[in-house]
Amino acid sequence: MIRIVRRASYVVGLLVVGVAAQASGQTSLSIYRDGRVVVRRTLQQALQQGRNALTLRLEALDAATMFSPDTSVSVVSATARYPSTKNDALAHAIGQTLSFVQEREDRKAADTVKATVVRVDPPQYRLVDGRLLLGEPGQPLFPAELVRTAPEAQVVLEASRSRPRTELAYIAQGMTWEALYQVIVMGAKAQISGAATVTSQGLSVDSADVQLVAGAIQRTREVKPADEAELFRGARAAQGVIVSGVGVQTTEAAVGETHVYQLPGRLTIQPGVPVTTALFPRSSAPVTQELIVPGVLPYRGWIGQSTEPNRVPVQVWYTIKRAAKSSFGDRPLPAGTVQIYQADSSGRLQLIGEAANDHTAPGRDLRLQSGDAFDVTAERVQTDYHQEMLPGAGRGLPNRQRITSAYRVTITNAKTEPVTVDVRETHFGDWKITESSVPPEKLSSTEMRFRVSVPAGGQATLTYTVQVES
Repeated sequence: MIRIVRRASYVVGLLVVGVAAQASGQTSLSIYRDGRVVVRRTLQQALQQGRNALTLRLEALDAATMFSPDTSVSVVSATARYPSTKNDALAHAIGQTLSFVQEREDRKAADTVKATVVRVDPPQYRLVDGRLLLGEPGQPLFPAELVRTAPEAQVVLEASRSRPRTELAYIAQGMTWEALYQVIVMGAKAQISGAATVTSQGLSVDSADVQLVAGAIQRTREVKPADEAELFRGARAAQGVIVSGVGVQTTEAAVGETHVYQLPGRLTIQPGVPVTTALFPRSSAPVTQELIVPGVLPYRGWIGQSTEPNRVPVQVWYTIKRAAKSSFGDRPLPAGTVQIYQADSSGRLQLIGEAANDHTAPGRDLRLQSGDAFDVTAERVQTDYHQEMLPGAGRGLPNRQRITSAYRVTITNAKTEPVTVDVRETHFGDWKITESSVPPEKLSSTEMRFRVSVPAGGQATLTYTVQVES
């Protein structure tokens, strides 16, 4: 059984005591998108059979999650202490007389007074003449022994046999990552590159082996706000971006129902300094573009009645083909942001769309809605609406309701070349297209598509009638 002690003053009954104040050794991190980090430390501290005590400096330690990956070693207890706040130091100074700096209104040399700390909350201080002050007399000056300047952990381990080194692991908070992809569209082909950016809010590491974990990992344990503030203490403002991994490829492997991406080399991560690493070499893949007018029908429920024409967006969709047994198609892509670029008439790349992508399994196409069309517009108007009651389908069954609604969609193309626009309708339940000016194509039990050709600089009109029963 593991016993967790936070801010305990001492641990007794140890057979062997070892001190590794700087926790020197190898660090390995597995970073999750929700801010969790699995920290693995391998220390050059030998363990003897029996109980061993270590005093370590471990960043952002959540003592409750500590364990040893070495199956011969178990954690008996762990005490986590964090860098001192003013209240922490004052609490340790109760009964002691401290010097306090008082700022003068003229902002010249500050005055210094002495007072004895009686209580911290509510604040009570005894002045040298015996009077009590119910508030801080100034900014306290602390002796060095009252202030902890670095995180500290006291760990007691039980080893079933002697070990040449110490292996520890725990879950920390305060480091996240995101994936971002750039797609350059060149006609029917696209060039795709991707990178992952790691950002730390409060955790810093030097020369760490880093893995990024992608997947839907449930989270049931939350860090208490007070503890979280201590874990994040010391975060700095962003200083820039470090790009690493140039010429070295990130590797990937499936672990359980997740994918783990091993970043190349060893990384130094500091709070507020994003670190970006390429996920894969630039790849080429076929790309297609679609223009889609979304439907007017609600997915569930009844069709409403409308008398006014309605401007509707013409959505722009791109599909990047990821054929199996190709270098890009066989690569799992973690969820992230996809930015789509295309060159203008002068050859300058312009951002023409941006979309979010879900985790994309190997062999699955990347389908993206990047925005709305500029030169292709659409207007929909309801031209007829009829509601009627029908007898039940059998004896004793309730009456049914039928709604028939007709629409006209006018698509205008301001481009100098013709385009094809898909008008789609989606509805759940018993429904059908009874008539239309363009033959409908059934994509599924809930979705119909009309494929409309629109001439350059011209218009095209689609009319259709929908019937819904319940």
